[in-house]
Amino acid sequence: MKGKRMKGFSLFMTVTVLCGLLLTVPAAAIGAGKPIVIGGSLPLTGEFAETGLWIERGMRYWAEEVNAKGGLLGRHVEFKIYDDQSNVGKAVTFAEKAITVDKVDLLFGGYPGTAARAVMAVAEKHKMVYVSMGGHMKSFQQGYTYSFGAPPLMGEWWYEGFFQWLNTLPANQRPKRAAVYTINNPVGLSLQDSINRWTKYLKIDVVINEKYNSPLTDATSLIVKAKQMNCDILFSNGFFPDGVTTIKAAKALDYHPKAIVQGIGSVVPAWVKELGADGDYVFSGTSLYNKLNYQGNDKLNAYVKKKYKLPAYPLYFGFGYAWMQTLQQGVTGAKSLDQTKIRDWLKTHQVNTIAGPMTFDKYGLPAPINFATQIINGKVELIFPKNVRTKEPVYPKPAWKK
Repeated sequence: MKGKRMKGFSLFMTVTVLCGLLLTVPAAAIGAGKPIVIGGSLPLTGEFAETGLWIERGMRYWAEEVNAKGGLLGRHVEFKIYDDQSNVGKAVTFAEKAITVDKVDLLFGGYPGTAARAVMAVAEKHKMVYVSMGGHMKSFQQGYTYSFGAPPLMGEWWYEGFFQWLNTLPANQRPKRAAVYTINNPVGLSLQDSINRWTKYLKIDVVINEKYNSPLTDATSLIVKAKQMNCDILFSNGFFPDGVTTIKAAKALDYHPKAIVQGIGSVVPAWVKELGADGDYVFSGTSLYNKLNYQGNDKLNAYVKKKYKLPAYPLYFGFGYAWMQTLQQGVTGAKSLDQTKIRDWLKTHQVNTIAGPMTFDKYGLPAPINFATQIINGKVELIFPKNVRTKEPVYPKPAWKK
């Protein structure tokens, strides 16, 4: 009898201890299992590093939030990030490596659009869902079914907001003669296509329409020609380093067009760091903005203000975060890491991101997003559409500050 009592007591103590242990294990660790690995590459060094680093920061903040809430499908999220050194070939190599060697669960990466376009082919070959910037329409019109832009940075859309705003001005206030200098790659050429279409519609005479190869180390000859030809609007269709070089040359040569429109570079924080007040009044575009009334924007702005001492999150921080939001909703919606199930869910459901709600067409694209930006007093301001404007546009461009 005594032996039975001892056995019963031992069993009771064992169960009690086990229950106590379970109660003391952190909730995130219960059922966490093997981490979900998201892999790919970004340009963390080289020509596009300024942008790539902000994308990475946005992605890592997303992961920090997700893991704090118990992970994705109840599993911790980790990144496998390679530095492609701003090289398209390396972006492709690392995408292949992430899929075939690292056996990642989910794919990311590819910046700028030339890299994203190349990685799309890798994603399609391995049937991996790929959420990225895309870069231009032709990227998405190659018959791929696993690629999504959410939100995309489309060359064909980037200046749409600017031109729509320009169209609201009386004809006698618009520029008359345009100088167009374009980086010779698919993204640059898509910007050029947009300019060709709109300048024809607005009856702006394109007197210079030239391409250049990256990197643009000296823009002196380009600005001399634009000034000699009396061009009153300048389109600098390149990335951050090209834009900085062009603005410096324009000031040095005292070139005063009514407007300067710059491809991608003016919306990154280093624009103001490099150019100061000389970087003001440059127009550009975006498909995402940090002050729009979408859930999560206030929280991200507060985080960036505290961590990076900036007034609001840089737009590419937001892009990195939003691309991960889209991927997250595809996974949670499909309740699986099965790539075809994730793809099919994204094709048939709305996603909600800091860029707003999006549904995808047969190409994996949402409806066009056409915001126009302008640098005013060192900040990226939204100037079009008017109903979301954060500052009145400054036009014509004031003279250079001496």
